[in-house]
Amino acid sequence: MYKPLESDKEKREEVKNRLEQKDTINVLLLGIDAREGDSGRSDTIIFSSLNPDTNEMLMFSIPRDTRVEIPGRGMDKINHAYAFGGSDLAVQTVENFLDTTIHFYSHVNMEGLQDGVDALGGVTINNNMSFDQGGYNFPEGELHLSGPEALEFSRMRKSDPRGDFGRNDRQQQIIDAMVQEAMSFDSFTRIDNVLQAAGENVETNMQMNEMRQLFMNYRGTREETIREQINGSGTRIENIYYYAVSDEERNRIRNVINEHMDAN
Repeated sequence: MYKPLESDKEKREEVKNRLEQKDTINVLLLGIDAREGDSGRSDTIIFSSLNPDTNEMLMFSIPRDTRVEIPGRGMDKINHAYAFGGSDLAVQTVENFLDTTIHFYSHVNMEGLQDGVDALGGVTINNNMSFDQGGYNFPEGELHLSGPEALEFSRMRKSDPRGDFGRNDRQQQIIDAMVQEAMSFDSFTRIDNVLQAAGENVETNMQMNEMRQLFMNYRGTREETIREQINGSGTRIENIYYYAVSDEERNRIRNVINEHMDAN
């Protein structure tokens, strides 16, 4: 489960100080859709920033087709960074794009998402549109989802008029629900199952003592989630589709991050 990044050496002192002083911590979640014979791409990229002073969590998705500068590779889709250089390059690319530091990352096998949900005994979400996906029907309203249902719920985009943005929202819902369930008292009775599921499907640069510090000192940030969206437009360059984000929009989202991190 523990897999450090090359850049961790440079950040080690900063991360230690931030955890000790209970400063804002930034976390990047990479949902990997790996196929046989392929290293996979990070089709899910979720940035979250935990501020224990305000008990707020800033969260937004970076669209997988966003056109960015990938260090050493030039301009390309942001989800290709993982294919080119694994979690190290994916984290570095996001840091450059957002002009901020990623203190921790988690690389999650999306197929393994269902194992994590099942280990927690399922998750409860509120669904705002009825749809069918993967052989399941998801009516509007409050739903309790099993692991396989949660995976299909988070994957749907073709029937959603918002496309990838709608899918991003559903993925964030599942993650939120997993965090809420993991923090509940009942989850402690299933801790062995949860750790086994995580160990088989998750890689992270977070060590066990750091997990404890986050659990103890940052758990209040789940009380209020501030959701953002990176605005842009679809474009084609050499007949390849990209999601283009203007300099103004990139600066806006960078300011949102800075203000959230500095708030107290």
